[in-house]
Amino acid sequence: MIDWIVATVPIFKAVHIAGLLIWCGGLLVLPLMLARHGPSIMADDYRLIRRASHVTYTNVVTPAAVIAVIAGTWLIFLRQVFEPWLFAKLAFVALLVVVHAWIGHILVKVAEIPEEHKPPHPALPITAALIAMVSILAFVLAKPDLGWITFPDWLLEPRGGQLPFAVPSR
Repeated sequence: MIDWIVATVPIFKAVHIAGLLIWCGGLLVLPLMLARHGPSIMADDYRLIRRASHVTYTNVVTPAAVIAVIAGTWLIFLRQVFEPWLFAKLAFVALLVVVHAWIGHILVKVAEIPEEHKPPHPALPITAALIAMVSILAFVLAKPDLGWITFPDWLLEPRGGQLPFAVPSR
């Protein structure tokens, strides 16, 4: 059973990275699509842009985000990574989730009351998303020693709960 778990780590990593690429790419493209929601465009063009942004958010970007988070969570437990840099990375993942929800909120407002709601300049959500993305990438690649930050023991060690399968030790 342990061989099967060790063999699945690269699969989970590939799924995680693929989900992240689609999720992050979508969070960079959607604000640009939202910028096209303007009062000066024709009704048919508005309908087309509105439909494209809605389908992109609901059928592509959100499922990719869910897949990336699920695969990343499995990787944490499969690899038993309970390091301070991971918790810092997860704080920026939370920021990415907030940006995702914010863009979804803007999409809904533009759809419900297009004449009253103007989306923010694309630079604002793109900058927020890029700050989170670059920070996540920096923590993952550098894995800095954040030992000087004190964390409670329950964050640094497994809680002793039984998983439904055996986890290989490092």
